[in-house]
Amino acid sequence: MPLSKQEWLALEKKAHELRRLCLDTTYWAGSGHIGGGMSVMDMLTVLYHKYMRLDVKNPKWEDRDRFILSKGHAGIAYAPVLVDFGWNAPEQLKTFNHTNSKMGIHLDSNKVVGVDASTGSLGHGLPIAVGTALAARVLGKDYKTYCILGDGECDEGSNWEAAMAASNFKVTNMISFVDRNKCMIDGETEDVMKLEPFADKWRSFGFIVKEVDGHNIKELCDAIDFALENKTDSPVMIIADTIKGAGIDFMEGNYRWHYGAIDEEKYKKAIESLDKYYEARKARAEKEGE
Repeated sequence: MPLSKQEWLALEKKAHELRRLCLDTTYWAGSGHIGGGMSVMDMLTVLYHKYMRLDVKNPKWEDRDRFILSKGHAGIAYAPVLVDFGWNAPEQLKTFNHTNSKMGIHLDSNKVVGVDASTGSLGHGLPIAVGTALAARVLGKDYKTYCILGDGECDEGSNWEAAMAASNFKVTNMISFVDRNKCMIDGETEDVMKLEPFADKWRSFGFIVKEVDGHNIKELCDAIDFALENKTDSPVMIIADTIKGAGIDFMEGNYRWHYGAIDEEKYKKAIESLDKYYEARKARAEKEGE
């Protein structure tokens, strides 16, 4: 599905709105995993507002596409997406991660409408996605399964068991992403547990790998189009080069913002930074869009 300039600009606007809502949610909660929420937001925006086959009126539609947020701690980004989509009440964001709230720090599929799997224990999302995709084959369904992993969670061996299974069983109805923001809770990924050569690791497990700028809407769309048109027996992994805290200048690239607190002063500064970030991205879309 080629990306028009008008569509690109609309997706940029939506991504900006969702980043602002993620910031609001963090402010209302007092703290949260905002750094990884900002880095993953463009992927979520593109999937939910361009590619995924969903029914706003029927979130349990049997033929809907499935989505697994393997990096479940990014629920602070995912919750605003599901609220904005119309599946959950906006008021729920104001109680995010509060006692007795339906929206905990890791979203519960039994409590939050639109969540296909409860995640948070890292390394489990890709195995769930492989099983979900294989279920479509067994049931004779044509739905796609999308999965987003964090790069830090790729230290977990269960991901590589799932990768081996995906290749072995030719799970081409699953499209996976890694949010490669190069930061995790304890430091930079290459200091904690080296991942590079990262793309080659996935290739060695039988994946076709596309490496893109995870904050370039067009590159993300081109990579997803490639995956959807894939006629081989190999699954596709999209490695999205991202920035922790993307759009908020005092957070960008700083692993200490894996989880952080937002007071009123930081909140105001973050809004100013996000607005500037949006204007720069909108200008790029105007210039490069067709």
